[in-house]
Amino acid sequence: MAVDIVFETHSLTEDNERGIATGLLPGRLSAAGRRLAAELGERRRDDGLSAVFVSDLHRAVETARIAFAGSPVPVHRDPRLRECDYGTLNGRPVAELAVRRSRHIDTPFPGGQSYRQVIAATADFLRDLAAARDGQRVLVISHSANKWALDCLLRGASIEELVDAPFGWREGWHYTLPVDRPPAGSAPDASASGRLDG
Repeated sequence: MAVDIVFETHSLTEDNERGIATGLLPGRLSAAGRRLAAELGERRRDDGLSAVFVSDLHRAVETARIAFAGSPVPVHRDPRLRECDYGTLNGRPVAELAVRRSRHIDTPFPGGQSYRQVIAATADFLRDLAAARDGQRVLVISHSANKWALDCLLRGASIEELVDAPFGWREGWHYTLPVDRPPAGSAPDASASGRLDG
């Protein structure tokens, strides 16, 4: 009794190539990113997926649109899968953000969110996923903070360690979501609005 989750980050963006932390800004795939999004589709289209769930930020939506163009697999946008909102630091250099991450595990970025709030929003998404998708395999296309949230919620990792560790990209990660004990959130009133629509 479980949901099989495949997680992929959105494809390479122009901001990624320039060393910019996009945060809650839309972002746009680079030429290399569009090629990588097509490759994502090639490796996942026939992967037994019942659905794709994607952050509603433009760079993630663009990744899914390219990857699953012409595919019968339904794609659902969910605001609970957004990247952490860095507030006044959205769009600033990654180097400027990286030295501050550990200060915003529980305390929100100025005008933004904390990482604990991202974990809580992801937990809310997982509870709905467990209720609706028992026995199914789904793909989630999202961001680094959501990958950390899955590691914390489904693998018992520590967010304190993850925020300061290098993020090693690869072609997807696999998680098992037990439907009889979906994870609880880690912060009160922290989840974004949104529900699974299929």
